[in-house]
Amino acid sequence: MQKLLLLGDEAIAQGAIDAGLSGIYAYPGTPSTEIMEYVQASKEARSNNIRALWSANEKTAMESALGMSYAGKRAMVCMKHVGLNVAADAFVNSAITGANGGLIVVAADDPSMHSSQNEQDSRFYAKFSFIPLLEPANQQEAYDMVHYGFDLSEKLRIPVMLRITTRLAHSRTGVVCKAQKEQNEIKLPENLRQFVLLPSIARKQYRELLAKQIPLENEAAQSGYNQFLEGHDKSIGIIACGLAYNYLIENYADHKVPFTVLRIGQYPIPLSMMNRLYEESESILVLEDGYPIIEELLKGMLNKGKTIHGRLDGTVPRDGELNPNIVGIALGMKIEIGVDAPALITNRPPKLCDGCGHNDAFLALNEALDEYGRGRVFSDIGCYTLSALEPLESINSCVDMGASITMAIGAADAGLVPAVAAIGDSTFTHSGITGLLDAVNNNSPVTVLILDNSTTGMTGGQTSSAYGKVEDICRGVGVAEEHIRVLKPLHKFHEENVRILKEELAYQGVSVIIPRRECIQTLNRRMRQKAKAKTMDI
Repeated sequence: MQKLLLLGDEAIAQGAIDAGLSGIYAYPGTPSTEIMEYVQASKEARSNNIRALWSANEKTAMESALGMSYAGKRAMVCMKHVGLNVAADAFVNSAITGANGGLIVVAADDPSMHSSQNEQDSRFYAKFSFIPLLEPANQQEAYDMVHYGFDLSEKLRIPVMLRITTRLAHSRTGVVCKAQKEQNEIKLPENLRQFVLLPSIARKQYRELLAKQIPLENEAAQSGYNQFLEGHDKSIGIIACGLAYNYLIENYADHKVPFTVLRIGQYPIPLSMMNRLYEESESILVLEDGYPIIEELLKGMLNKGKTIHGRLDGTVPRDGELNPNIVGIALGMKIEIGVDAPALITNRPPKLCDGCGHNDAFLALNEALDEYGRGRVFSDIGCYTLSALEPLESINSCVDMGASITMAIGAADAGLVPAVAAIGDSTFTHSGITGLLDAVNNNSPVTVLILDNSTTGMTGGQTSSAYGKVEDICRGVGVAEEHIRVLKPLHKFHEENVRILKEELAYQGVSVIIPRRECIQTLNRRMRQKAKAKTMDI
């Protein structure tokens, strides 16, 4: 066995490679991105011909992984929590189709919204879909749970969710690795109608899914990932989920907690374990990084008069990620938080990179919109969202992937004309194409800026699915050729760019403007690699 120093994301990736992975599918999104990147960089993965390419969005990634599972191979699909919303149709139905080859869905949640629009908790999706969920407390567990998850998936013929959070994804420790398994051979489902969700088939398989819940609860009781840790102080019984267990033990010398702790790493949680903790403790404290899912369960099913503390009663803050200090305060400890930063230190808000083409694009747009007034630019998820801040203050919305074009359609329908949509090239192929098709079909008076920096810039410079295809896609959905305009977002072309923008803003139909300039970060990286290659040649 070898021991590697790995991020949580990397531990999951290495675990998948060692567990006989045949394919991994994903769309980049912090904090899940490094899982795919690790597999793509792995010599082992390449030598084993593991399929590891980015998908256009999370839904296509989920469906591709489901297809590989259908063929009997082990597959993994990775996404951040909001990406699970995009994949939800396929994810929820995959519980009813079941799995053939092992299938793990990694959902990386982002409590405190370090780089996200919300704090949603992916455990809800697993509970809603009746899919078993694994929640590691550390990187070693993340690695081990991948092996266990694939085995469980194949044993009970069901997808398995692996839920992590930002701190685990991006912290590093030593991980002991296992011997690498051979990949599965191709093997079709015994029932060739298993994945055909006609109502008559789906009803039968849904009943089978419900019947699996008892075996899944038994698995959770026996796997060792749920542990009942006896303590001598019965005044509080603590439920610690996933990474929250680490935050708990950091408050005690030698990590010895005096209270009884139910450590949760696998769902559905055995009711017998929760009932035992409830009966043996005077009160309950629930520590979960995310929504108060277990706290609500306890108050709904086992509330027989004992006090249950957690996020709902304010013992733990309702929002944000947990940390050792929050847990210590919840336990009544005296915690020194520190002092405020001196006044001479001020926050520096994020901004577009120096030399970014988006800056010149929005400067031109601001000027072109002067005669109409502000408040009519609907934007999307990407680094260009920073144009909402000073000094540009160009955009007025950022809701979800692909929402810019469709929100502009609705605003135009309401009479806000012209309405402008700003969307990146990668986001456009992720979920903007259908919105543009709606605009064409409705002949909406909207001007769409597809900000083409030839990469997925916000998540590390992955190749955009739109690379070299933007104009062809726009023509394909029906945008008139004469209203597809390409700009060079540079200061020296500012006046020309303003003129073109004004022309298209005045057009009473769908127009697409493509400010195209390579991301400054990928350009710098490419130039460094070129210089390094030249040095090596010498």
